[in-house]
Amino acid sequence: MVFYVAKGAPDACGRGCDSWIAIEGQVDSGAALRFRKFLRQIRDRNLPMYFSSPGGNLDQALAMGVMLRERPVVARVARTVVKECGFEAQNGEACLKLKQSGRELHGDLWTRGAMCNSACPYLLLGATTREIAPDTVLAVHSPKVVAHFSGGVPTQQMRAAATERGLERADRMLSSYVLKMGAESELLDLAKTVNFESMHVLTREEIARFGIDRRVFVETPWTFESNGRSMVRKVAVAKSDTGGSYRTLQWRLFCFTAAQFELDFQRQLPAASTFSTVSISSGGPRPLSFAFPPAKPQGFEIWGLRMTRASVQSLADLPQFDFTETSFAPDGRGLVRPGKFSTEGLAGALDSLLATCPAQKDIAPAQANRSQDSAAK
Repeated sequence: MVFYVAKGAPDACGRGCDSWIAIEGQVDSGAALRFRKFLRQIRDRNLPMYFSSPGGNLDQALAMGVMLRERPVVARVARTVVKECGFEAQNGEACLKLKQSGRELHGDLWTRGAMCNSACPYLLLGATTREIAPDTVLAVHSPKVVAHFSGGVPTQQMRAAATERGLERADRMLSSYVLKMGAESELLDLAKTVNFESMHVLTREEIARFGIDRRVFVETPWTFESNGRSMVRKVAVAKSDTGGSYRTLQWRLFCFTAAQFELDFQRQLPAASTFSTVSISSGGPRPLSFAFPPAKPQGFEIWGLRMTRASVQSLADLPQFDFTETSFAPDGRGLVRPGKFSTEGLAGALDSLLATCPAQKDIAPAQANRSQDSAAK
């Protein structure tokens, strides 16, 4: 496991935040000692910490979690892509040497698909503030006991007894730790039901119910992505108006040219088949309505909205935007679900997207009609 300070673009780690602490890799047997030394080196720098780890040594993870509790820490899950590594793999030997050098490096943060698994969620619990982005992964399983013997080859009965003692010790240790960190023991009850060889990905409802991140509304900043087709992406998760379930919302912005854009909105397909409208306010006198009907691939609805560069720029200039979903029941009754969402990161992501947009040209109608389908891929 490596620890280093990274610096990114303005607001890279939140409004007014451009530097953070990256904690990544497998929790090894010497991680806690190195982590304490690292914390002494950064002294009083109050930076958010971003974790990216498959897990590892449970004892070391809990020891590190106790260290986190000794200082005010905001802990999140994200991958740090270090720019100084160039085309080298982020976990390659040359890149790891850079990350272990003690230098302050430059990089970008990526929450999408970032993982904190096995022992990592317990390490995360040590932070006084825990913020889990909706597109990251937290996963748990039962602990694995590795018994070491000396003085001969142990019998099968000796191995079984040592494993049982180890599991009992891990259970006591985790129960005490989780209680101390203000989380719920249900987390451990669930983890015990998952074989060590498997992994249970925590749902948003479980993340909130277990006390890892109790927020009922979470959103990511707008982020530029260039995998396949370039786009700007944002994800939000919100607690349902009825019950304890959570629903995920996603927006993706594409360009046809530097002057023509499409904003796609994606949500899970509603249980009841009702007529709906979706609209967004970009600061103008009237809201912009998404085209009806939406595409419906694999249990989702994808709504498309054609936008000019001026309307996209107006959206980016706002601190937040109004978003309204309206459903109409067969009897004509309407259910309006308004919401406000942040535009954090949109201005910078839009600049990156514009750099990839083709020159102005006429868009054939057939190409425009395929926009929703391409967004679903």
